[in-house]
Amino acid sequence: MRFFGEISFHGACYYGWQSQKSGVPTVQATLENALTTIMRKQVSITGCGRTDTGVHARNYYFHFDADIDFTPFLYKLNSILPSDIVVHAVLQVHPEAHARFDAISRTYEYNLHEIKDPFLNGLSYYYRWKMVNPELLQHAASLILEYEDFTSFCKSRTDVQHKKCQIKESYWEKTTEGIWKYTISSNRFLRGMVRLIVGMCLQVQRGKVSLDEVKWAMDHQTLLSRGWSVPPEGLYLTDIKYLWMKKNDDH
Repeated sequence: MRFFGEISFHGACYYGWQSQKSGVPTVQATLENALTTIMRKQVSITGCGRTDTGVHARNYYFHFDADIDFTPFLYKLNSILPSDIVVHAVLQVHPEAHARFDAISRTYEYNLHEIKDPFLNGLSYYYRWKMVNPELLQHAASLILEYEDFTSFCKSRTDVQHKKCQIKESYWEKTTEGIWKYTISSNRFLRGMVRLIVGMCLQVQRGKVSLDEVKWAMDHQTLLSRGWSVPPEGLYLTDIKYLWMKKNDDH
């Protein structure tokens, strides 16, 4: 039987989602160890995508196979896991369901604060420059909706076959005084893409990069000369959608 696990995690103590040969702590390895303890045999899981070191997730899915109904073990699984990972649900799904390849939409949010606040440390990026031009910030975010190829916002070491993404949402909002949030939704994302787009928007509003420079880079599929990958602590994977979820919502 195949199961989907729905989780949230605080990524500060982990070197991203994916297990690594070096043995450093990752979310995947931590979950696999917990499941292996409960099942008393080696359990391998597949996540809905990679996250970088220090990135958080409010809504993340993975799948695994088990020969018994695993849903009654949810409480036990959470009791084994550290406090920075929680499993919200374990759902039995179709035997061919795939956490990564079946996802039709992903949403990320990036949070930053302009006023130094120790209670946001590790959960939001402390942006030491003021938002002097919010209109430019929005223009920069809206600009990427006009494009499909995101070579300009992809880290160099990647094994993807193409760099096209269908961006559905890209906007900034001021949630409270001094607190800002960027939201972006797409069918897929490239390695480091969201942090580079956020950095571009911030560089544009500071006047370090012009909108014309961004357009030229994207038209010619080149990197920005003053590109910036913002720190990971403000980034959250907040939503994953699957076709079977949409079907369930229709009933």
